[in-house]
Amino acid sequence: MEVRIGVQNVAREITFETTQTTEEIFAAVKAALGSDVLELTDDKGGRVIVPSATIGYVTTGAERKAGVGFGAH
Repeated sequence: MEVRIGVQNVAREITFETTQTTEEIFAAVKAALGSDVLELTDDKGGRVIVPSATIGYVTTGAERKAGVGFGAH
């Protein structure tokens, strides 16, 4: 699923794909609001770390379902 994070005073948002569920993303965001950083994992195993004081917004796209056929990834 696609995740977009808006950072205060930064024109571009952080956008990445993740295998985490919507519930996992929002649990991490809620936990980050009481701590110093938001840490998420992208679909390739990389880590995205954002200082929680600078988070403007977090949005998620629809969760991806497993594809069927020759073009499925």
